[in-house]
Amino acid sequence: MITIVQQMISIILGIAGGIAVGGGVIALIIVLDIIPRLSQLTWTYDKVHWYEGALIAGSLIGTIADFWMWKTSLGPVVSTLIGLFCGVFIGMLAAALTEVLNVLPILSKRLKLTQYLFGLLMAMVAGKVAGSLFDWFIYRQ
Repeated sequence: MITIVQQMISIILGIAGGIAVGGGVIALIIVLDIIPRLSQLTWTYDKVHWYEGALIAGSLIGTIADFWMWKTSLGPVVSTLIGLFCGVFIGMLAAALTEVLNVLPILSKRLKLTQYLFGLLMAMVAGKVAGSLFDWFIYRQ
């Protein structure tokens, strides 16, 4: 009976974490105007649906690959190129974040939660700490 309860709690926490992370990523992409800016820079306004589809497909394939622990041996050259592209993406995302550090205040203003912003930040910090402790002490064993 306890294992069923533990599995249900893990399922609920997994879904809640996925919704929180997915919502944060989507809010970040919307606030940063990544897709419209990309189409503006490349003069491909009529291809916006392709960019959105690529973003969704990449997220889905990456999630499935991580969930099912896909492994492949591509060799050092291809692995280096993939690592380079991942590094460029992370660097560009970090640069965009330094420009727009007001994602949470904008989100709280749009959701009419400005008086709860401090509580929202503390809940996110507590959730991150609790998740890290769970990962370190329970999941890794």
